[in-house]
Amino acid sequence: MFRVTRRYEFAASHRLHSGELSEVENRQLYGKCNNPHGHGHNYVVEVSVRGPLEGATGRAVDIAALDEMVGREVVGPFDHHNLNREVAEFASVVPTSENLGLEICRRLKRNWKQAFPGEWPKLEKIRIGETSRNVFEVGADEIE
Repeated sequence: MFRVTRRYEFAASHRLHSGELSEVENRQLYGKCNNPHGHGHNYVVEVSVRGPLEGATGRAVDIAALDEMVGREVVGPFDHHNLNREVAEFASVVPTSENLGLEICRRLKRNWKQAFPGEWPKLEKIRIGETSRNVFEVGADEIE
């Protein structure tokens, strides 16, 4: 069994602000990330898949198919966008990197069988680097 991880990048802005909290609570919780004008990150997303070595191709995953799907479902919709204003899923959900990782995983899982109709490969996890010090990871089997 092989694990293959592919790295992708996109730039996006967001504001961390919860409608369930007061202005003061938001400022205390999110600090400078609660700036009313938002702020941006150069996100690095790692998509890890696993599967057996396919004898005829010598590969565990079709990288071109993975690149196409991640480009369509993740990079295209998020790159150079304001997550709060331009991504419907974040209209009522705080676009933390944890929630961004969940949304990326959901998008890939929802379209996985279209790109990979066989039993293999399987989506294993998503890692998202927000900064050089902040990295978030979610296992694909941990969410619906």
